Parts: sequence; C-alpha cells; structure tokens
Amino acid sequence: MTSTVKAYKGMGMEGSVARWYDRTTRKDIPEFNALAARIAATVPSAATVLEVAPGPGFLSIELARRGLQVSAVDISKTFVEIARRNAVAEGVEVKFELGNAATLPVAGASVDFVVCRAAFKNFTEPVKALAEMRRVVRPGGTAVLIDMRRDVSVTELKRYVNGLGVSLLSRWFMMLTFRGMLIKRAYPLEEIRRMITAAGWAEPRIETTPVGFEAWMTK
Repeated sequence: MTSTVKAYKGMGMEGSVARWYDRTTRKDIPEFNALAARIAATVPSAATVLEVAPGPGFLSIELARRGLQVSAVDISKTFVEIARRNAVAEGVEVKFELGNAATLPVAGASVDFVVCRAAFKNFTEPVKALAEMRRVVRPGGTAVLIDMRRDVSVTELKRYVNGLGVSLLSRWFMMLTFRGMLIKRAYPLEEIRRMITAAGWAEPRIETTPVGFEAWMTK
C-alpha cells in the first residue's frame, strides 16, 4: 500500500476553536439533514454507521434520528465532549469516541457504512485513514468520502459563494478562506482516486459537487 503523509498546517480543533466551530456550523444543519436522509436511503434499517471526524456531531445525530446505530471517532477531545452533549440535547444515542482516523478504535468488518465529511484534507495519513475505513466495513459495505477538491476553478468557487445568499463581507471572507487555506490542503480528483485505490478499495464512484467531491467506495 502506497502511503501519503503530510503535516497538518491548520488550526487545532480544541478548546475555543472547537466551540466556535460548533456554533458556526449549526447553520448547516439542513445540509446534514439532507445527507443523513440520502445515507439512510442506501442502507438497511437499523444499519450500523461509523462517522470519521464528526466534529460537533450534527451528521451523526441526524443519522441516529433515523433509527441507525451510529458511532463516531474524532481526534479532538473537545469535539467529542461537544458532540456527546449535542446528542443528549437532541435525545438520540450516538457513541462518540476519541481516536485517530489512521488507527480507528473500531473492530474489523463491524459496520455497514462509513462516512467522512469535510475532514479528509486535514488527515496527516490519508491513505492509512482510507485503509482503516475499509478495514472496519463489512464485506459488501460502503463508505463515502465528502470534501473539497483542489482542482475547483476560481469561477466555480465564485459562483458557489455568490449563490449562498450571504453579505458582501461574508462572501469576501469566504473566498479568502477557500483560496488561502482550504483549497491548498485539498487534493485534486486524480490524487483522491489514486489514494483510494492504494488503500485497497475497488474503483470508486467519484461525483463532483460545486466546490468538492463525493467518493463512494464499496468493499
């Protein structure tokens, strides 16, 4: 297995930074709701689902709300604490654990579905993380990787940001964040496909989104 290792150069998601992210990401709950509905439609009722790097836990909570058996692993202690509180507040049961995506504290072939959203570009050992996702999925199970792509054009990025309906100042800040930080850490589609194959998955189905991608992988 060919490995890719990179140093994470973003801010650490602990303490006040994690709490800020929890507050600001709440506006995206309708998006989490829609994604949870799509995932629930592809798996059996009461299927076991693992979310890798759930952050504040909003997607995991929406999945559990649909009757799925959900667990999640995040490297941030603060996020694990926040996600547990959020799940209790919403009255759903999700098992949030502390752990690294490259060495998941999950038994092999024990889950039906794995999802990782908006975090893959930050992993220091992305190929190992993909291999771990494959290890924990049962034969015939599926994983989906959702993130930004480096080969998004400036035109596509501007069209996406302008369509969000936010203020001019917010659009300027978002463009600065996307171009100055997030896209630089993301991967082009060709590299994403190479890493998925190197991790042992069969040929993935990769779909582009306005500024990102979805890679659907079956074991």
